[in-house]
Amino acid sequence: MDAGLLSRLPKVVLHDHLDGGLRPATALELAEANGYPGLPAEDAASLARWFFQGRSAGLERYLEAFEQTVAVMQTADALARVAEEAVLDLAAEGAVYAEIRFAPTLHLRGGLTPERVLDAVLAGTASGRGRAGIAAFVIVCALRHQDDAIAVAELAGRYAGRGVVGFDLAGSEAGFPASRHRAACRAAAGAGLRLTLHAGEGAGVDSIADALGCGAERLGHGVRLAEDLTVRAGGVVGMGPVAARVHAAGIPLEVCPSSNLHTGMYAAMAEHPVGLLHRAGFAVTLNPDNRLMSGTSMTAEFAQVVEHQGFGLEDLKAVTLRAVEAAFCPPEVAREVRERVLAGYPSG
Repeated sequence: MDAGLLSRLPKVVLHDHLDGGLRPATALELAEANGYPGLPAEDAASLARWFFQGRSAGLERYLEAFEQTVAVMQTADALARVAEEAVLDLAAEGAVYAEIRFAPTLHLRGGLTPERVLDAVLAGTASGRGRAGIAAFVIVCALRHQDDAIAVAELAGRYAGRGVVGFDLAGSEAGFPASRHRAACRAAAGAGLRLTLHAGEGAGVDSIADALGCGAERLGHGVRLAEDLTVRAGGVVGMGPVAARVHAAGIPLEVCPSSNLHTGMYAAMAEHPVGLLHRAGFAVTLNPDNRLMSGTSMTAEFAQVVEHQGFGLEDLKAVTLRAVEAAFCPPEVAREVRERVLAGYPSG
């Protein structure tokens, strides 16, 4: 499929981490402006190579790179700039809608309050939205290994209807089940936020079941659901109880193919289950996860599944329309986004 066409196709982003998508040049400028001496390179190209985690071989190692991006995102100006640039960069890849997620508690080292952090990110998102002409919203993450999820959920809830649309549990899954934070999920939902929980990335089917038990409406990654399938001759011939539940309910999967390779889940893109899940009727969506650490973009993710998973134009259109249906935005926004998607795909 023509690379120019892939770039022009409208895209809907449901899973993109703010601290995983900095421009390397921005990271350098923010480090200099704020007196941070820790970046491991002095020019943008070298820094981009350092950040690329294509051979990290595990989620924990992959996450270590975030220490550097978070370190330069400790002022309101830095947060607003990174948020604005995230929206602009996604729009440049054809995104007509984006939900960008981050954990406010990671940005308090410089003395900001959680409210000031969220205000700054929302201001940057709004600025990017105005400049790029796309719909963009924020998902607030609590961290599984910390004990402040209820406070984070309550913070996010105070911004419901003001640019924050969802709540997530991020960080290492293994040893930190979502059910530890069931009360936080209830608090977020009670405040009017939607729930998308990381599950089925760093842990398997039990983690997915646990997230569903906490009310997850979408699954961040969710691809280890394939471990609950019986496959013969490249097709699904049976489903375990968790897979059957997800399939029957049409629970969207926020699939991030390149990221999954870089965290060591699969050895090659041809081995990734995204095509298997899509063809079996699961509600697959495509996402970049961490554009900096994975050296990727929405166009690159489209290209990966076209080249290695047999996706055609109709498949890309289908997963994009699924993402519109799964978006946490108000219905009137979703209708406008759907019209833009349909208008941007070739007819006939």
